[in-house]
Amino acid sequence: MEIRKAILEDADSIASLLLMAMEDIVFAFIGRKDSTEGKAFLQHFVAKENNQYSFQNCWVIESDDSKVLAVANVYNGADLHRLREPVLAFIKYYYDEKFTVNDETQAGEYYLDTFAVDPDFRNQGLGKKLLNYVIQKLVIQDQKTLGLLVENDNISAKKLYQNLGFIHIGNKVLVGKELEHWQARPSHY
Repeated sequence: MEIRKAILEDADSIASLLLMAMEDIVFAFIGRKDSTEGKAFLQHFVAKENNQYSFQNCWVIESDDSKVLAVANVYNGADLHRLREPVLAFIKYYYDEKFTVNDETQAGEYYLDTFAVDPDFRNQGLGKKLLNYVIQKLVIQDQKTLGLLVENDNISAKKLYQNLGFIHIGNKVLVGKELEHWQARPSHY
């Protein structure tokens, strides 16, 4: 098993995993509950460079037989508007010209946008292993703040984040849903 930066060839696997983690958000983006179209939407962006869902912004855990088992989609919050621009333009053109979305991150933090583990490999510590890797790389080594949003009722995720050194710093609204904003800061380690 290996943790590595994603490559273009991982796009299909990454899109499937991202959809599992952010299905409600993707459905809000495309204006309907359609998993096939949601995955196609994500595949389009994961396979392209310079957008928030690009493979360029992902780390993956790859099995010994080259299967992507987990993904963490992370980017600099200062780049949110630039990275989101092609996504919003696509949504407005193909789905809803009046669509707007709140900022989920900002300058001063790297943002863990989406994080997912293949359902067949959950409860094996892979999620924790990938999060620890991202924390080690960004927070401890590069001395950056890492932020994420979590649903208020996702107790198991909040417990994991707390055990990894994240603290709850407030709330944010994303596509009409109030979420908790958590951060891991260099001073926590």
